Amino acid sequence: MAASIADILPWIGKTTPLRANHSGLVGAAPEPQLIGKAGYDYRMKNLIAASELYARLGAPDLVVVDTRCSLQDISYGERAYRASHLPGAVFLDIDRDLSGPKRLHGGRHPLPEVTTLVAKLSAAGIGNSSQVVAYDDAGGMFAGRLWWLLKYLGHDAVKLLDGGWPAWLEAGYPVSTEAPKPAPQRFTPCLRPELLVTMAEVRHALDDPDTVLLDARAPERYRGELEPLDPKAGHIPGARNYPFADNLEGGKFKDIAALHQRFAGLIGAKRLIAYCGSGVSSAHNIIALDEIGVSGVQLYAGSWSDWVSFEDNPIVTGAEG
Repeated sequence: MAASIADILPWIGKTTPLRANHSGLVGAAPEPQLIGKAGYDYRMKNLIAASELYARLGAPDLVVVDTRCSLQDISYGERAYRASHLPGAVFLDIDRDLSGPKRLHGGRHPLPEVTTLVAKLSAAGIGNSSQVVAYDDAGGMFAGRLWWLLKYLGHDAVKLLDGGWPAWLEAGYPVSTEAPKPAPQRFTPCLRPELLVTMAEVRHALDDPDTVLLDARAPERYRGELEPLDPKAGHIPGARNYPFADNLEGGKFKDIAALHQRFAGLIGAKRLIAYCGSGVSSAHNIIALDEIGVSGVQLYAGSWSDWVSFEDNPIVTGAEG
């Protein structure tokens, strides 16, 4: 039986006051309301609506994380956070906190060492019992990085704010200028190594008809017509182009039916490997696929920037598939 609006959003018609522990608030506290497309089920397992998040602000297990970022301006995210952010949100930087040091190989955003990452999550107030909500202002491109890292560490209680910062502002919900000082929490990882593949595994999979590579970059980068970030243009041989931006409509994730239609050609595939430029936006496709029940998609974390760091790796330009 389909859930009613009252089941999905039981707080509609009720006023939820601001919690006293949210200081530095800017703006009024409007009544929560249903936003977005009619019929959209905000119980999509990896997403949370602005209205639902607003209703849950102040919950003791909730940790909201601002992951705003610009690939062209590395200081943008922290500046934006200091200017204003969701009440109670902490900030984690894509380069400084959610990536490791750059080396000859490994790509532009190498995965951080597990012990280092766990320490930063703990310091941000994230423990094993935390419900994490990540947001950005890029349709989830950067928030998806934290989502994937937590999944890799064995933490399933993580969602993206659907529509991110723009959706929060559009709804008229309050913002804050105060950075919280969370108490460190105990976070014990339980790694899922099966979610990750290396460059060598990808290269070996090039001859495997049961493996499908998914390139999340823009079509012009996939085809090799433009490459603003990496030294070589093109894509990994045999990869199919599924630009992460096509998961979105109006800055929010498309509904389940539209995502099913988009990825219909992948249903039943035996093995899917996602990549992008540096292992960040590829998580967006993994999230979208997970929404339609396609789980176990693997991430090539180094992605294109790692692939082209090996001189003998093959490169293809133009359209494929």
